[in-house]
Amino acid sequence: MNIFERELAGETISPAEPDYPLIHEVIHNAFELTSKLNRLDYGDTRAREILCELFGKELDDSTTLKPPFYTDFGKNTVIGKNCMIQQGCTFFDRGGITIGNGVFIGPKVNLITLNHDLDPANRSATIAKPIVIKDNVWIGINATILQGVTVGENAVIGVGSVVTKDVPPNTVVGGNPAKVIKTINTSKF
Repeated sequence: MNIFERELAGETISPAEPDYPLIHEVIHNAFELTSKLNRLDYGDTRAREILCELFGKELDDSTTLKPPFYTDFGKNTVIGKNCMIQQGCTFFDRGGITIGNGVFIGPKVNLITLNHDLDPANRSATIAKPIVIKDNVWIGINATILQGVTVGENAVIGVGSVVTKDVPPNTVVGGNPAKVIKTINTSKF
């Protein structure tokens, strides 16, 4: 396995590894592309082109992502159809971020797939785990979703919440750490 595959598999990755410069190249490219994206005038049609280059794949025309936007990698993000991602979001996607269809993400939301090794002697090493956001999720302003979390279909993440554990489908969660507040009755819809 190469260093990218090892990272996506959840292995601890140290900057001292001989292949680490490959990761740094992708990070550097992501910073250049997001810098270019975030300097565009509102509505500039080049934004979609830059996002497609950043993600390494097409972004469906039905999905909107409003700059400014920040990512440490970009290549490990997959975004579905009919999504709205508001301004000021940060996606640290080295562990992989999958966003389903019909997802609404409020301003300043953080999706963080990385953590550092707890061992002080190895603190610069990182461990990545994916984030999966299922269809029709709504994530409130300034919420943070941490590595390894799956957010179930139709769930709502309250404003300012810190999500550290999986969120069941059809629930509203809130707080720090986020807890289930109520169940959404989908039979009414």
